Amino acid sequence: MDKQLLLDSIQKEIDLTEDEIVRLLAVVKSKKVKKKQYLLLEGDLSRYTIFVASGCLRSYCVDENGFQYIQQFAPEGWWIGDMYSLVTGKPGNLYIDAVFESEVWMISKVDLHRLYQEIPKLNVYFRILAENALVYYQSRSMENLRLAAKERYEKFCTRYPTLIDCLPQKQVAAYIGVTPEFLSKMLHQ
Repeated sequence: MDKQLLLDSIQKEIDLTEDEIVRLLAVVKSKKVKKKQYLLLEGDLSRYTIFVASGCLRSYCVDENGFQYIQQFAPEGWWIGDMYSLVTGKPGNLYIDAVFESEVWMISKVDLHRLYQEIPKLNVYFRILAENALVYYQSRSMENLRLAAKERYEKFCTRYPTLIDCLPQKQVAAYIGVTPEFLSKMLHQ
């Protein structure tokens, strides 16, 4: 699997030397993931942060009635993980699975913390990711509170333009917080 997409993502924010790249890539594990294959189940301990090299993953929770609430889609070039579990070391709240056949790069929490010591610039990179994620989730939370379903759908289309035509409507509905039937009616009005 070509690691250039991962390196490009990192080097948009920080410059790594050749030696630092070698040290980073030495701990990155690749994994092929089949469609609907889980990388994490609710209640599991999250031990990795995951970069999507190809395909698409999603993170979500499920309520007592079996309704899914999709927190995030992670298409090619995006990071995903259960940050609550990764940071606290407690069992996670999320499921993470593959929407399509995917390839991912994973860095374990242990290796990541070692890299922070060896390559302090990676601290900066992951802080930038965390700040961007906080902005994203804060914005999304406010959108869910203040916007009508149609507007939330439009925000979804802006956020994930490459996924609009290839995701099942059921998953889009779960992301914007409506039933698939409501979404279908809304889109055909």
